[in-house]
Amino acid sequence: MAQAALRPAVRGPTFTRLLARLAEVDVAASGQSLPERLGQWLDWKHALSLAAALDGRPAAAAVDAPAPEDLHGQCKRAHEVLAAAIKDDPLLAARALAPAQPDYAPFRQHCLARQRAMQATVGRLRGTLRDALAQASPDLARLAEVDAVMEAALTPREHALLAQVPELLGRRFESLRAAGHASTWLDGFRRDMQGVLLAELDLRFQPVEALLAALRTS
Repeated sequence: MAQAALRPAVRGPTFTRLLARLAEVDVAASGQSLPERLGQWLDWKHALSLAAALDGRPAAAAVDAPAPEDLHGQCKRAHEVLAAAIKDDPLLAARALAPAQPDYAPFRQHCLARQRAMQATVGRLRGTLRDALAQASPDLARLAEVDAVMEAALTPREHALLAQVPELLGRRFESLRAAGHASTWLDGFRRDMQGVLLAELDLRFQPVEALLAALRTS
């Protein structure tokens, strides 16, 4: 208990801080700059594609670009639907009837389903926003090309890292089950899992929000 109380607060996104708390580990700040860290994620093929996107001449802008307000509403509704699927799922409802022998398997399947839904929705929205950027102006068309390259380069690493979330939650489930009574610890686990999934949703939506911001300021 004393060690837990003295553990320094983890800095960074909510998602990172939640995972560090559940895993009961300290996350030291990286001494590398953002370009240095990104360089470790990009192989030479992706680096060449990124350079081409930055240096190339984008196509001329079209005149029928979608209104940023319409796209903002579309992205907001998509986020709300995904968040509601996490908040309103009976499996994660507070004070839901606890089974005699709680099993992590249903929670794992729920986590995987929510992650697949996030991945599919964010990928679709990024494609839609890139199309709008490509039609808005030459500079924004270049930004769309850069985002496409970055998505292709970073998505495999992102998927590998986020695939560890169900396993971490599983360890949390087993730890709480070993330490408490189902009538109390299971509700705590439900809150933990819901918080992690909502934080992951916000994390995954960051590229969408960045592309929307570029459209609004164009």
